[in-house]
Amino acid sequence: MKKNFVLDTNVLLHDPNAMFAFADNNVVIPIYVIEEIDNFKKDLSELGRNARQISRLLDELRAGGRLIDGVPIGDTGGNLRVAFTQTELPEEFALSTHAADNRILATALENKLEYPDVPLVFITKDINLRIRASALGIEVRDYLVENTEIDELYSGIFTFVLEPPALQKLFDEGQAPLPPPTNGDTYPPNAFGVADDGNGQGSALVRLHPEAGVIRLLKGKGNPLWGIRPRNKEQRFAVELLLDDRVQLLTLVGRAGTGKTLLALAAGLQRVVEDRAFQRMLVSRPVFPLGRDIGFLPGDVEDKLRPWMQPVHDNLELLLGLAGADNKKQGRSTQEMFDMDLIHIEPLTYIRGRSIPKQFILVDEAQNLTPHEVKTIITRVGEDTKIVLTGDPFQIDNPYVDSTNNGLVHTVNRFKNEAIAGHITLTRGERSVLAERAAKLL
Repeated sequence: MKKNFVLDTNVLLHDPNAMFAFADNNVVIPIYVIEEIDNFKKDLSELGRNARQISRLLDELRAGGRLIDGVPIGDTGGNLRVAFTQTELPEEFALSTHAADNRILATALENKLEYPDVPLVFITKDINLRIRASALGIEVRDYLVENTEIDELYSGIFTFVLEPPALQKLFDEGQAPLPPPTNGDTYPPNAFGVADDGNGQGSALVRLHPEAGVIRLLKGKGNPLWGIRPRNKEQRFAVELLLDDRVQLLTLVGRAGTGKTLLALAAGLQRVVEDRAFQRMLVSRPVFPLGRDIGFLPGDVEDKLRPWMQPVHDNLELLLGLAGADNKKQGRSTQEMFDMDLIHIEPLTYIRGRSIPKQFILVDEAQNLTPHEVKTIITRVGEDTKIVLTGDPFQIDNPYVDSTNNGLVHTVNRFKNEAIAGHITLTRGERSVLAERAAKLL
């Protein structure tokens, strides 16, 4: 049975193509939604971009007929209609100061009363509006395109059980046949695994090569990166991908203190300064404050970015051996790296339109980016450039994304099966015992 879906303003601002996401059902857009969208059209942010895109899409659909009567959308058999209402909400709702929300709710209520035999669903990302709609007896849902729970996110790591003779053969020859996947699916490229005998007597870290049908042993503790070594298996796997130039896009997801940024910076320094594989390392992160902002900052771009990029400077100082007061004059300084044009720290604000070849790009705190912003960044990548996205989906400061629909998680899902991409989820904190306990308990 066809359903009527009434869309709220925030749904369309979140995804301008949401109107096409309901297959062969009827989509109803209250005229009051369009009025609210009109308030954003001059905004220079992504909300403004989305508002203008919605207007263009509706104007194109208008060529198919009068929107008030309904027009077909796509080839799915669905229908889109712009509606208004004369229905008044109960007096308790009328006292609310949310005039536009009230009219949108009234449109949904009138649609439900006018077509009692057709199920109606009100779609909104506003939690309080969902509560108010439910109080009116309207079925209501959130708009979730890719609702991936973090615990269900692809980790890039698999577990195998090998019989002791097969495990011994793996140690002797360095490779073994790839066990078939348990769910009958295929293994993604650039994945890793832990192979053990099932009795806890022996285990091995392996890299999967599904194209050759084998698993290959990872020997030793891994290559040192600028003086540091991986401390756990996830970091070991991350280092493998960081040093593999065939993997042009790498996503590292993990809680605070798991070593995402430190490993990525160490790999960048190794590949840029020591190996000369890239011209420079470009580091950036979204500008979102934790808590109250401190207001405008004086100085030039570097001065303004310094507070936002301080975590990067902290890690660079640690890697360059400058963290302690006793060894300030030993080795290279961070300023020397900048003066030699080996490291650039740039805001993401001005990345549109650029082409960035032969560089090692690190985008830290990528969980605060929207899917569109991540697309804009990755499409700037030029020839022989590697880009690493790091972040913790549980620490989001951007009010317009959450742990399930941010750009970092979106990228992991979309690039899972791409041969030029890799992903590792880091789970064990290595910053300090206190930091690890805080990440778990708080």
